[in-house]
Amino acid sequence: MQKDWDWMQANLDLNQLQLENRSQDKTLIAVQGPQAVGQLQALVQGSIESLKAFEHTEASFNDQPIFVARTGYTGEDGFEVMSAPEVGRALWQALLAAGVTPCGLGARDTLRLEAAMCLYGQDINDETTPLEAGLGWLVHLDRKGEFIGRSVLEQQKAEGVKKRLMALQLEGRNIARHDYPILNAGETVGMVTSGTLSPTLGYPVALGYVPTELATIGNTVEVSIRGKAYPATIVKKPFYKASK
Repeated sequence: MQKDWDWMQANLDLNQLQLENRSQDKTLIAVQGPQAVGQLQALVQGSIESLKAFEHTEASFNDQPIFVARTGYTGEDGFEVMSAPEVGRALWQALLAAGVTPCGLGARDTLRLEAAMCLYGQDINDETTPLEAGLGWLVHLDRKGEFIGRSVLEQQKAEGVKKRLMALQLEGRNIARHDYPILNAGETVGMVTSGTLSPTLGYPVALGYVPTELATIGNTVEVSIRGKAYPATIVKKPFYKASK
C-alpha cells in the first residue's frame, strides 16, 4: 500500500537502514479453513504443522523457497504463503488439483466480519486507536519503549476512551453498511464501519463505533438505513467463532 510506504519513508531513519519495495516481486496465497494444515502440508517441503498462531517459517514448494505464516483473515485456522509469482501460480494450480475451493476478497471480507476482525480503512484508520477498536491486547506499554502515538494511548489508558467499536446484530434483512449513522433517541451518536448479511448465521451483522456510555452488551441502538431507523442490539464479539 502506497500509504504504508510513504509513512515509512517519512518516519524511519533511512541513514540506519535501507528500504526496498518488493511488492511486484511477490505473490500471496491464503489457505484457510479446518483442513488448511493438512492440504498445505501435503504440498510443501518443511514442517508447518508445528507453527503456532502468528508464527512463521521458511519452507519450499517444488524446491523453490516460500515464506509461510500461520495467519489469516477469516477467523479459521490457516496459512499465508508468500513466494515468487511463478511459484505462487504453480502452488495455486496444485491446491486446485487437490480439491481446495478458490474464494475471492468478497468471501474473505464476509468471513473476517463474522469473526469481528478489523479492516483498515473501514473499522480502523489513522483517526482511531487500538484501544477504541478493542485491540488493546496488541498494546504493551509496559514492554515497549518510546514510539509514535504512545502519549495518546497512555492518556486513553488512564482516562478511558470516549468511543468503542462494538458488534451490532440487526433483525430481518436490514443490512447496515459502511458509514450508515448509528442513532440513540433519534440522534446520530456513531457510524457503522462494516456490515453484511452473515451467510453462516443467517442474519445481518455489523461493526460500528458508539459512545462508551452506550457500549454495553445487550443495549439497543438504531441504524439509519435509507432514511429509516432500524433497531440493532449490541452483542459480544465475535459473531462467529470457529470450533477448535
